[in-house]
Amino acid sequence: MTLSLQHPTAICQCELTITGSKSESNRLLILQALYPQLTITNLSNSDDTQVLQKALSSTENTIDIHHAGTAMRFLTAYFAAYGNTKRILTGSQRMQERPIEVLVDALQKMGAQISYAKTTGYPPLEITPTLLNADHITLPASVSSQYITALMLIGGKLPNGLRIDLEGTITSIPYIQMTSRLMERMGLANTFVGNTIRVAHTPSIAPIETAVESDWSSASYLYSILAIAKSGSIRLSHYRKDSLQGDAVLQKIYRQLGVASQFDGDCLVLTKISDFTLPEELRLDLVNAPDIAQTIAVSCVALGVGCTLTGLHTLKIKETDRLVALQNELQKLGAQVQITQDSLHLHPHANLRAGVSIATYKDHRMALAFAPLALKVPLSIQEADVVSKSYPSYWDDLRTLQFDLEGLPK
Repeated sequence: MTLSLQHPTAICQCELTITGSKSESNRLLILQALYPQLTITNLSNSDDTQVLQKALSSTENTIDIHHAGTAMRFLTAYFAAYGNTKRILTGSQRMQERPIEVLVDALQKMGAQISYAKTTGYPPLEITPTLLNADHITLPASVSSQYITALMLIGGKLPNGLRIDLEGTITSIPYIQMTSRLMERMGLANTFVGNTIRVAHTPSIAPIETAVESDWSSASYLYSILAIAKSGSIRLSHYRKDSLQGDAVLQKIYRQLGVASQFDGDCLVLTKISDFTLPEELRLDLVNAPDIAQTIAVSCVALGVGCTLTGLHTLKIKETDRLVALQNELQKLGAQVQITQDSLHLHPHANLRAGVSIATYKDHRMALAFAPLALKVPLSIQEADVVSKSYPSYWDDLRTLQFDLEGLPK
């Protein structure tokens, strides 16, 4: 589905309810499978979360998680330790190109029975559940935080708990902290100090109900919309001042691009600051919040602001190589962009080309991030339905914000 977008006034004012955080939802679903005493409300309605829910309840021998990277990593650890039958865990063609060897090696050292069904180091995986007796594992600290989280989530059920030692500089600390604090809220004792994580053996927890906070990554696109708009304010439901999500750093980042953030109870109110002087360049290390890099780059190109974004090495192995994809699509608009293995540099650029067709590379964040540019110039988004992976109501929300959308089913 190709979607054409434009906005008649560039003035945006409305109230929206954003779905629960995908990151929190998926962690809590694994914990719920291990500890049925847990009740969850405000779950994400994203494809990734629905895929994970279906996989956890499935009795099939082959589990296809499609594009859901989080599900692949979390389920690899879960099925290795707590499944009740042999499973083949597979996914899309792109998923079969995304490495998982570090996690599989760690689990095998702990006693897991996992083999590769096709290519060594990549899904699909053949997993036979077995008792994991090991209580200590060492991992490179630079690996995806999802590998570390996958092990943390199962750690409480291991006979002696689990200690994880991380060697080197840790990537995406906020996501590990999110896991640690969510587990603590559920009654699972753990510590994350320096480069060592400890999860205590916890055979059961007291009955508890928890509500998932709305997704800050999804909020990033609303921040971008207001940064680009002429004026307006957007009120978003269920956010917390003490958020566990690393992307809550959006509040500080977008203040530099003219968007103010304020809490009113459990609502986050975003307001376009009038008569705001933009910086010539934005310099950010996004090692702890790489998922918002695309949003920020697009906001900057729309505003004529240069940016240098670093700490982006994990973007190379996402749904697509996001650094290459960003460079390709920003250059279509007339921007000058340089990338390295872990950074992006955008030169200030005043005039955007209108009518550009943005390729999404089957990556939800490409579609989500580029759509706000329609406030500046008409454009089209290819494979627009890919947003269902994390933000299924996005196009409906843009209609509420008075975007003109052509090509969207009624």
